[in-house]
Amino acid sequence: MRSKKLSIALTLLSTIFAATLVMTGARAFAQTESVLHIFNYYSKDGTGPLAGMVFDASGNLYGTTLAGGAHNCGTVFELMPKTGGGWTEKILHSFNNNGRDGYSPLVGLVLDASGNLYGTTSQGGPNNGGVVFELSPNASGGWTEKIVHGFTINGTTGFYPQASLIFDALGNLYGTTNAGGTHGPGAVFELMPKAGGGWTEKVLYSFNNNGTDGKLPRGGLIFDSAGNLYGTTYQGGASNGGTVFKLTPAAGGSWTETVLHNFGSGQDGNTPMAGLILDAAGNLYGTTFYGGANAFGIVFELTPGAGGTWTETVLHNFTNNATDGGFPSVGLISDSSGSLYGATQKGGSLGYGVVFKLTAAGGSWTEAILHDFGSSRDGVSPQGGLIFDAVGNLYGTTYEGGGSWGTVFEITP
Repeated sequence: MRSKKLSIALTLLSTIFAATLVMTGARAFAQTESVLHIFNYYSKDGTGPLAGMVFDASGNLYGTTLAGGAHNCGTVFELMPKTGGGWTEKILHSFNNNGRDGYSPLVGLVLDASGNLYGTTSQGGPNNGGVVFELSPNASGGWTEKIVHGFTINGTTGFYPQASLIFDALGNLYGTTNAGGTHGPGAVFELMPKAGGGWTEKVLYSFNNNGTDGKLPRGGLIFDSAGNLYGTTYQGGASNGGTVFKLTPAAGGSWTETVLHNFGSGQDGNTPMAGLILDAAGNLYGTTFYGGANAFGIVFELTPGAGGTWTETVLHNFTNNATDGGFPSVGLISDSSGSLYGATQKGGSLGYGVVFKLTAAGGSWTEAILHDFGSSRDGVSPQGGLIFDAVGNLYGTTYEGGGSWGTVFEITP
């Protein structure tokens, strides 16, 4: 997910914060959290948002919930800012386990240039293996769903997608499936729009449970400037702790996979559940759910070296206590100064997760806790990624809490 640039004033504030926070688990001052929406299952609202959100050009937020809605199979929702403050929620689509529609979306959405929304559901569809769907605004003010692709359960082209999608410059969609492919433990796919309508699926790579390759990808993909794809698998690899992989396009339309890092050895992290981000120098950053010096997950950096080698550096080991989070299942975002932001499912002063910031200074990284979840009417267990707005506020979701079935929150510096 792309981070929006902070204003000059907020960048200066970030520098001040970095100079002030000098120990792991320090609390950043002047951070205010607001709950923008509490999901209410009993009013046919969505429930259990597991994913992050996306902004449109008008400042509206779009996201998904795992369950709830008219059929209790999950929803796509929109939050619209109201004049004078507050937000209005609108359910754009309620998924239905009816043999045609997908259900149980685990991840967020992407917008195309025309304002259409695209996403995946982990189950359902015409072939019961999950779907890629499109939601388009219609003339009556509602939204129309179209199934772009239905995955076939036990199929060799992949099924059970559990990751968000990305576009390339030509409008092709890319993603991963958690199962299927030629060898069974997942695949990377491309969907190409056809002239006159419809989409064509192509499997770019099938993971192999052979003791060296990764398996079971859950995180989304990213491109570099040369058109290479990068992602993670949460199992497999040389130590069965998951991998970071790279896919390089080759002549004739084929793709070549390279495993850049194997997790699970020594005090390294293991089980990366989320995707990666890339900085301007070509370094990759991500999180692992488990592992590290304290076994509660890490933030890592992978740096490219000579001859195609990559070196991992652990930037932070989570401690899952009153002063630090634990078990990060989502990826990172960065601001214009290179600071990293993320969330953990557990830990913090109340034990229900935190939003954190990592700032580089003098060759090391300093963590600051921006918010502890779990107070009265607050959300708990953030499991979706964060996004910035144009002025540096952070937005995200919690899977539970708010006195009901999850929340949408904002953190204001």
